[in-house]
This record gives sequence, structure tokens and C-alpha cells, in this order.
Amino acid sequence: MTTSALVGYARTSTTDQKAGLEAQLRDLNQAGCTKVFREEISSVATNRPQLAAVLEWVREGDTLVVTKLDRLARSVSDLLKIIEALEKKGAALRFLSNPELNTESANGRLMLTVLGAIAAFERELMLERQREGIARAKAEGKYEGRQPTARAKAKDVLRMRAEGKSVSDTVAALGISRASVFRILAEHAEAMPTS
Repeated sequence: MTTSALVGYARTSTTDQKAGLEAQLRDLNQAGCTKVFREEISSVATNRPQLAAVLEWVREGDTLVVTKLDRLARSVSDLLKIIEALEKKGAALRFLSNPELNTESANGRLMLTVLGAIAAFERELMLERQREGIARAKAEGKYEGRQPTARAKAKDVLRMRAEGKSVSDTVAALGISRASVFRILAEHAEAMPTS
């Protein structure tokens, strides 16, 4: 007979949020989690390796513990998929910030679904306000847009390549990734002189 365990999951969107991650880890440890999975990745990322790992790791009778709802799911459908994956394994879900949010009772499940829907609705409102603000700033000539990407440095990449510079030298000089250099070179391969 296996014993059930409390398994924690902590997430922050960026590496700049160290204090937030440390607070989550502290709270999960204080709650009695014997194992904690953690990652620094945006909630909108479709590939969250540590979330996948914790969903694989939990066993029947275990409870996945997360500090807050927004640390786990990016949408209601995402939340429901996570709950379904846990239930298939006979595991439960609980949030420290709202102990009544859990999959261990009908009321808890209802509240999870409702709050997940509200969180998704709030995110959509925030994105709509953001789009409106950008449109207003563009109309007033105040919006500069996103900073140039590596593609804006394509001429420099091609010039350095023509000068015989290595990919590593190009990456260091221009401050762009190796993948960006290779992408630019591939896109302009027909224009490059052959040796």
C-alpha cells in the first residue's frame, strides 16, 4: 500500500521574480509538501516541462498543492485539463491561497471552475485595454512599438558573414542568438556568394 503525498508546484513568469518563487517554495514547504517542482516560465507557454513532470509524477492518493490559481493554469480549459489529468491518476488538487478551492469536494470543483472562468475573463479584459491603449498611442504618434528583433540586424549578419566572420563572432558582436544568425543566413542563402 502506497502512502499519499503532498506534491508542490511553483512557477514564476520570469527569472526576475526570484522573491515570488522563493515565497512560493517557502509556503509549499510549510504546507508539508515532500516534493516540489518549480519553473520560471510564462503561464501562456504551451510547453511547461515541470508542470508536465509533476503531472507524470503524482500517484493515486497524492495531492498537488499550488499557492495560487494563476501559478498553475492559463485558462479555464487549461485548468480543466490539469484537473482531468490528476483525476485519471486518482490525485487531488488544492490551492494554499484558497483552501476551499480543491478537487476533493463538489463545492470546491464548482468554485475552481467559476474562478478559473473569472480569471480568464479578467485576462481578456486586460488584453483588450492594452490593445486599446496601443491604438490610442499610435493615433497620437506616441507608440514606438516593439524593439527591433534580430531580423532588423540581417544586413549586419550578412556583412559579417561576407567578411568571413564566424557565427560565434557575429553572435557576440550583434547580441543576437545563434538561431537568429542561422535563420537570417538560411533566408538569404541564395544571395550569399558560394565559396
